[in-house]
Amino acid sequence: MNILQALILGIVEGITEYLPVSSTGHLIVTQRLMGIGFNGEKEAADAFAICIQGGAIAAVLGLYFKHVWQMFLGLLGKSPDGLKMLVNLVVAFLPAAVSALTLEKVIKHHLFGLYPIIFAWLVGGVLILLLCHRNKKNPRPENIKTLADLTWRMALLIGLLQCVAMWPGTSRSLMTIAAGILVGLRTKDAVEFSFLLGVLTLSAATAKDAVEYGPMMLDVFGPAKLLAGFAAAAVSAALAVKWLVAYLQKHGMQVFGWYRIAVALVVALLVWNGVIRDVPEPVAMPHVAAPPAGEG
Repeated sequence: MNILQALILGIVEGITEYLPVSSTGHLIVTQRLMGIGFNGEKEAADAFAICIQGGAIAAVLGLYFKHVWQMFLGLLGKSPDGLKMLVNLVVAFLPAAVSALTLEKVIKHHLFGLYPIIFAWLVGGVLILLLCHRNKKNPRPENIKTLADLTWRMALLIGLLQCVAMWPGTSRSLMTIAAGILVGLRTKDAVEFSFLLGVLTLSAATAKDAVEYGPMMLDVFGPAKLLAGFAAAAVSAALAVKWLVAYLQKHGMQVFGWYRIAVALVVALLVWNGVIRDVPEPVAMPHVAAPPAGEG
């Protein structure tokens, strides 16, 4: 991997992390196209893809600092609303944490191939189009809920649906935004809760990989490439988040349904013609386990 490739991966991560299109799926395909992760470097490449999520996390922390500060005040007993928000986020985070600890190896072994990702892209796209069609026929009522109305039970449902996104190609953002709308949140509030929940979920995955695989990743790729990917992810994620909030309030998610179906068909065609190939089994490395799954 060179600096340009690191920047490209960072941009792909930043743009797709919070869009309902699956950042993990896009990163895996991008790595395959650039030939990254072959020759025994798969573990390091997987860790790199997860650690540059830190840039996307930083972008949301900056854009939604008001919510973060309110939650901090809640911990100090100075903001009941902030404390309620923090509790809801922790409740929503717990199912994914438990699922990651118990199913990580199974998911990594069976679902981190191109065909499972293509399938998830396709199914997710169809579901988005069906959801949009349903909402068009049955418009949502005006008295829908805001973040202040969110209960821990509603947050738990969002967290349970987030677990589905452990399947690469599904999209954590898709599942959490759709779940937020399903429990009655306004689109804007569903998106904001999804972003804030992503800070917890992605931070946990990033910290885990940084601790377990950081030395190996830095040894293979070096700190300069990691910093380049981090910075590119931060800038592109900030732009993508601001655009997405404005876009969804006016247009809904239909365009992402068509996009997912299109990218699934294109990638399937590329795989069929041998343009993209799956990474073979990594060369055995002593005392190194398979890295955890990132955001789907």
